[in-house]
Amino acid sequence: MHPGPLTGPAHPDGLLGIAVVRGRSMLPTLREGDRVLVRYGARPGPGRLVLARLADGTTAVKRVEGPRPLRTGATGWWLLSDNPAEGVDSRHRGPVPDDAVLGVVLLRLWPRPRRV
Repeated sequence: MHPGPLTGPAHPDGLLGIAVVRGRSMLPTLREGDRVLVRYGARPGPGRLVLARLADGTTAVKRVEGPRPLRTGATGWWLLSDNPAEGVDSRHRGPVPDDAVLGVVLLRLWPRPRRV
C-alpha cells in the first residue's frame, strides 16, 4: 500500500472521523478501500496505527514504532508501513513531527469491522 491519500475532512481534536485507505502499504492489516475510524488529536503510542501527514504533504495510515528525535531536537514519531515493500514511511522520510500525527486509528469499520 503506497502512502496514498485518505479521503475525509479534517476534524478538531477529540472528534471522530472516517478515512478511506488507498494503496497497499498497510497490507495485511488494511486493504485498499477499507474505512477506518479515526480519533483526531489522540495521543499516539508504539504499535498503534495513526493518520499522519508525511513530509511531502501526503496523508497516510502508518504504524507507530516509537518516538524519535527530529533535527530540531524536538521529539517526533517513527512511522512504518506494515508492508515494507510498498509505500513511503519514516525509513524514507525520517521521523514525523508530533503535530503531523493527525489522529489514532481506532478500528476498521468496513468491510469487516475489527480493531486494528
